[in-house]
Amino acid sequence: MTEQECADMELLLQADHDGELDIAATARVATHLRDCPRCQARQAELAQLSRRLRSEVPRFTAPASLRAAIATAVPQPAILPWHTRLFRATRRAWPIAAAAVIAASVTFAILPQGSDLADSVVASHVRALQPGHLMDVVSTDQHTVKPWFDGRLDFAPPVKDLAAKGFPLTGGRLDYLAGRPVAALTYGSAKHVIDLYVWPAARPGEAQSGTRNGYNFIGFTDGAMTLWAVSDLNPTELESFVRDWQAD
Repeated sequence: MTEQECADMELLLQADHDGELDIAATARVATHLRDCPRCQARQAELAQLSRRLRSEVPRFTAPASLRAAIATAVPQPAILPWHTRLFRATRRAWPIAAAAVIAASVTFAILPQGSDLADSVVASHVRALQPGHLMDVVSTDQHTVKPWFDGRLDFAPPVKDLAAKGFPLTGGRLDYLAGRPVAALTYGSAKHVIDLYVWPAARPGEAQSGTRNGYNFIGFTDGAMTLWAVSDLNPTELESFVRDWQAD
């Protein structure tokens, strides 16, 4: 690891301890820490500092009258959308997943099946559509995108350019699903974004498809890989993308 990479990681390590990182940044931290003793030591220092602050800084309990006054003055929060609640709940678990990666050097997990996995994939896609979250590597060249994942994942994701079929490759990123890093390849179709999630298949599975909150998805296996495509494309167009990807 270069000094510049470690310097860039300093702010991410602090944000990770505060639970402020999105899913792609959390995966980036976990991957960096796996191979960087210097940043592992820095993370241990931050963890120790956090423990000291929690144990040594005095805490005072507010009187019941003050708590009641605040509860009366502050309006109750609105019920958040399901995908926001899911994001906040899973974000609290990411530091634990990152620690497991550091301790074991590699994470093996059985991904949830059926509707649970569909919900997770669609939620991940929705998060990625937020500004600055969609791609870690931006390129239309599959020979640039594929090598970018080397050393960042414990498998080599297949990367295909489908520009001739109307679905150009636009880049990729690291993502997290059910506790393990996965590859997320991004493709375009007019003004639409297609995320194609890729990870090693635990076992062959039947293709499945459906819709969640206006986003269509198709899950399938291809060789040794499990793949899930998700987009706001209509189902027919998304099926065409999957057929073209399998045929390429």
